[in-house]
Amino acid sequence: MNVTNNHTAGGRNAEDTLIDPLNKGLGAFQQALTAADAKALNWNLLREDLSLPTAVLYEERMNHNLQWMQQFVSEYGVKLAPHGKTTMAPKLFARQLAGGAWGITLATAHQTRVAYQHGVRRVIMANQLVGKQNMAIIADLLNDPSFEFSCLVDSADGVDQLGAFFQARQQKLHVLLELGPDGGRTGIRNPQQQEAVLAALARWPDNLVLAGVEVYEGVLKEEADIRAFLQHAVACAKQLAAAGRFTARTTGEAARPVILTGAGSAWYDVVAEEFAKTEIGLPLDVVLRPGCYLTHDVGIYRAAQAQIQTRNPIARKMRSKLQPALQLWAYVQSIPEAGKAIIALGKRDAAFDAGLPLPALQYRPGGAAPTATPAHWQLTGMMDQHAYLQISAGDDIKVGDMLGFDISHPCLTFDKWRHIAVLDPQHQVVDVIQTFF
Repeated sequence: MNVTNNHTAGGRNAEDTLIDPLNKGLGAFQQALTAADAKALNWNLLREDLSLPTAVLYEERMNHNLQWMQQFVSEYGVKLAPHGKTTMAPKLFARQLAGGAWGITLATAHQTRVAYQHGVRRVIMANQLVGKQNMAIIADLLNDPSFEFSCLVDSADGVDQLGAFFQARQQKLHVLLELGPDGGRTGIRNPQQQEAVLAALARWPDNLVLAGVEVYEGVLKEEADIRAFLQHAVACAKQLAAAGRFTARTTGEAARPVILTGAGSAWYDVVAEEFAKTEIGLPLDVVLRPGCYLTHDVGIYRAAQAQIQTRNPIARKMRSKLQPALQLWAYVQSIPEAGKAIIALGKRDAAFDAGLPLPALQYRPGGAAPTATPAHWQLTGMMDQHAYLQISAGDDIKVGDMLGFDISHPCLTFDKWRHIAVLDPQHQVVDVIQTFF
């Protein structure tokens, strides 16, 4: 792949990406469309213009969530690089960047290439860059001097592999020192490992630039442990700065601030509190990386957000909350028993790792408006294309009814859909976003 210095040359405009008629969850059309073409078709969910099951996003709720998070980080004076792996939707990346995000976080070289091809020019790859082809993808993107990229290192072997590759390419790669807790995921565990990584970096002074410190605190469960881990990261950044390890920053290379970054979607408030006031004697960007806030959910992230609203003074002061903006709609397919309905929705359509989808809305085609489902309705199991809905004898439910389901863990629902309709409050399709998993 040859990358030019022009941000759009060889790239794609997310607004013009074609929608394939063979993908699920949309209305009928014969030839590939742009999102603008799809909007002109005047689809409406409640008129059954979409083929169910379908995943939908609610425009007003997404806008609320975007503004909420941007206000939150602004209150702390820190920056936001939302994790793009949640949605892998360039249109949503563009919306987040336009709303004030500093950059986009990604997890793989492939994801980074997708983001770059849709105009993203600042990426933290919150992962190690390992393997020849993955390194080659990033090396090609770095031919564009406007592209800012950093990845993680936590081993001398990994550093030496990067150094040798980028030396052969005569390129410079920015890396972040990843710290990790015992029993966690990746990341340096002790001073001996850290010194080995720093020594390896010193072997490649012309090709590897130590750009900052990174952590992922989500592998820990207790707030006290998380705060201690974050304080360790702050101390590490200060020590590295005092020792002159951020040499590129002291010599003015690329004029980029040092990066101190952490925060998944559950503990971003604690990370903001621990990182926001950090001073290391050099320009510093504190960057938070939550990904699920844009769509939120009614499961694990609603529970996490409730704790944030309780413990964090800024969240309380804002007097509003994140709102679930992603739903799945499906038909009642069969009612074979008095206490059971079969829904045309399954594991191919919805996340099920953090709880089954929750029935929220019921609509009978031709009716006035959706109504809340009875509280006792719940899914008890899912197969590939079917879900078991527990009901009671005599409940007002019929084959052909449309049910809207809330979800837990948006990441593993997004990856099951190539196109997702965006709805206004009248359930009119106002946009279609494409994912690239």
